[in-house]
Amino acid sequence: MFSGKKLLISGGTGSFGNAVLKRFLDTDISEIRIFSRDEKKQDDMRKRYNNPKLKFYIGDVRDYQSILNATRGVDYIFHAAALKQVPSCEFHPMEAVKTNVIGTDNLLEAAIQNQIKRVVCLSTDKAVYPINAMGISKAMMEKVMVAKSRNVDETKTVICGTRYGNVMASRGSVIPLFVEQVRSGKALSITDPNMTRFMMTLSDAVDLVLYAFEHGNNGDLFIQKAPAATVETLARALTTLLGVPEHPINIIGTRHGEKLYEALLSREEIACAEDLGDYYRVPPDLRDLNYSKFVENGEEKISEADDYNSHNTNRLDTDGMIKLLLKLDFMQAIQRGEHVTPEE
Repeated sequence: MFSGKKLLISGGTGSFGNAVLKRFLDTDISEIRIFSRDEKKQDDMRKRYNNPKLKFYIGDVRDYQSILNATRGVDYIFHAAALKQVPSCEFHPMEAVKTNVIGTDNLLEAAIQNQIKRVVCLSTDKAVYPINAMGISKAMMEKVMVAKSRNVDETKTVICGTRYGNVMASRGSVIPLFVEQVRSGKALSITDPNMTRFMMTLSDAVDLVLYAFEHGNNGDLFIQKAPAATVETLARALTTLLGVPEHPINIIGTRHGEKLYEALLSREEIACAEDLGDYYRVPPDLRDLNYSKFVENGEEKISEADDYNSHNTNRLDTDGMIKLLLKLDFMQAIQRGEHVTPEE
């Protein structure tokens, strides 16, 4: 489906964008456009990949005109641009709104105007039962995605989304922090040892987006089933891999806006979700606002299903966590004794 096509990745200088490039640059795709506001990262990527298929566009999803210009002539969009750090969004919630909500609206409007064939929007588990500004802004992003998809000609543009948990060893994640703390001889700083998080690799994230790209209809949201682990299990797996299993741990308490566990599907969503094996598909609610014609026997149906969260999914033990960590290029390089930065 990508043969001879042009793909734009918003926020393309981040972890996801780099993972897509590693997957796609050597295929017969015609062009990949990297759209972001960071010229330094763009210049680094230009030098690193040195590939004529790669085109760079400086701009910001907050600026409609810049994203409208960048999407002209494009076939597909992966929308990864976002403010993602929970604490920083807590202190600057309106900045999260400007990028994650208004920026998504700008991008989707540009996609519709330029008749982009398919758009996949990337969301997060923090959008489910959100308690922090980042999660609330991402939940609103999903609502914008579904609302836009209602009023678009699906023969011209399909807009769908994905939602996933923590991407291991991505920039800003806890794994590179723990590695650096071990190397510096510092105790690992753990918020709450019983805190659980879904564990996904960057490759998993790309697979999920490609699955949504292939199978998504307008308004669909796709979730990949994923294992989870406690922060303590992750820490012990890392210290074991680094040859210091008894490395000290310092418990610092939860940070601004953090949950004990995350959910990938709400109770309401899992009641209508389609189980596709490795994935769930949550279809949009296609009813209009004339609710009276949808009520059966005068009674509303309320879901009693459980949600799907990092406490009730498959729980990894230390050995299972070690096996998953060893799938990461980052950890393989660490094992070889190389000094590497997090996944770009």
